[in-house]
Amino acid sequence: MGHLIFSLPNQSKTSSPIPGKFIIIQTDLVNDGGEGGLHPSNAHDYVYSLGAINFTGDEPVILTCDGPSLGGFVCQAVVADAEMWKIGQVKPGDSINFVPISFDQAIELKQQQNSLIESLSGEYNSIAIAKPLSEPEDPVLAVYQANDHSPKITYRQAGDRYVLVEYGENIMDLNYSYRVHKLIEMVESHKTIGIIEMSQGVRSVLIEYDGFEIHQKVLVKTLLSYEAEVAFTNKWSVPSRVIRLPMAFEDRQTLDAVKRYQETIRSDAPWLPNNVDFIANINGIERSEVKDMLYSARFLVLGLGDVFLGAPCAVPLDPRQRFLGTKYNPSRTFTPNGTVGIGGMYMCIYTMESPGGYQLVGRTIPIWDKLSLGEYTKKYNNGKPWLLTPFDQVSFYPVTEEELEVIVEDSKHGRFEVDIIESVFDHTKYLSWITENSDSIEEFQRQQDGEKLQEFKRLIQVANEDLAKSGTKIVETEEKFPENAELIYSEYSGRFWKSLVNVGDEVKKGQGLVVIEAMKTEMVVNATKDGK
Repeated sequence: MGHLIFSLPNQSKTSSPIPGKFIIIQTDLVNDGGEGGLHPSNAHDYVYSLGAINFTGDEPVILTCDGPSLGGFVCQAVVADAEMWKIGQVKPGDSINFVPISFDQAIELKQQQNSLIESLSGEYNSIAIAKPLSEPEDPVLAVYQANDHSPKITYRQAGDRYVLVEYGENIMDLNYSYRVHKLIEMVESHKTIGIIEMSQGVRSVLIEYDGFEIHQKVLVKTLLSYEAEVAFTNKWSVPSRVIRLPMAFEDRQTLDAVKRYQETIRSDAPWLPNNVDFIANINGIERSEVKDMLYSARFLVLGLGDVFLGAPCAVPLDPRQRFLGTKYNPSRTFTPNGTVGIGGMYMCIYTMESPGGYQLVGRTIPIWDKLSLGEYTKKYNNGKPWLLTPFDQVSFYPVTEEELEVIVEDSKHGRFEVDIIESVFDHTKYLSWITENSDSIEEFQRQQDGEKLQEFKRLIQVANEDLAKSGTKIVETEEKFPENAELIYSEYSGRFWKSLVNVGDEVKKGQGLVVIEAMKTEMVVNATKDGK
């Protein structure tokens, strides 16, 4: 389903938060995410617009400054650009009422907002929309029908600043990734007016454009004409670098992130208490086989910006190394920089401390060089601060946790040189290799599609149902405290993470008592006076 455009009313209504209140994903249309994961919100890739209403499992999130980026969860709607300022006013406990509007109404809102900003006089009054839509517009803008040289291509509404172009069906096909690559090349070679940025996914590309330079209809017509020019066959090749990275398997930081999730977000889930055990169990293999796969696989990068800053969405080239899996529901609020995750068949490297939903298996070096000190920034990526590019081939070699810490420190100071070999990915040769190994590949896929898959689906379904039943209920009760008790209030809204003191401890004024967590931020609540 494509993105819909929503407006927010002028006033937010304060109320107790109701779990699941904002969920609008149509689970009756999609039973699961297939190879991308087995929750209906899981997808091969979904490039996120700014303002997108993103579903990480059953939990909705409005993306404000985290896009456009690539991720593995679906987005069903986008807040109109002119209405984004209201999101900044929302505080915990507020409820949001979404109103569907048309693309033309969203553009009118933006034009009037720009006029108000230019005048800089008086208060900002939201433009009332006389007739909100009784139901959302069809988000599909155009369809390029499949033929001998092209898969079906769908052009979707992605808010009033973006168009999402999707190739083929919701399956992983390297030909789709190549078509995305060719479209980006054609847009750049034609110097297409009005296009600001193109964010590449596995089988899709999100196009940000300036609606005052090129109308949406003209943009879509232009993109359709480019596809008609593509002479496509299976025989293609692209520049590709072979990159070897060190990885410490299940280091302390990785395991602590999983433990933190269990303590603060969801205490019981199929992937807890250990993500590697989960991957092994659902695939009917040993832990050692998961580890062997990580160190023997070669992962082909198909998209960048998997949630944050140049993080890769990469798939094992050998289909026999694409294990069954799913993503967290709900997602984590904290993942260490450099953590390696597996989500469905995909591998991701987290490029900063961030939320995330992949199963965590180990940690490698930082691959986003924010200070541009590393050798790979200077020599291998034309001065860009991110290491990887689409169609790179990534493999890992084992190091101890202690060795990794030294390498990470060297990377931060530009002393570590990444092992990179310039090469070419030849799709024709790859298909020949697939044919040579077809018997064992087909046997592996048959095993995954049989009882193992059905058992896994039942496991995830039961877990999701249990999560829905355990939703927090707000009970209005007045708790009684001793007369001499000093009530201490947190200045922050968030989740309780851990206590810094025990019951009965003597505490001093200013001493930390508990830690509250909100996303990747930790805040200490201190004692306001001496006490016990």
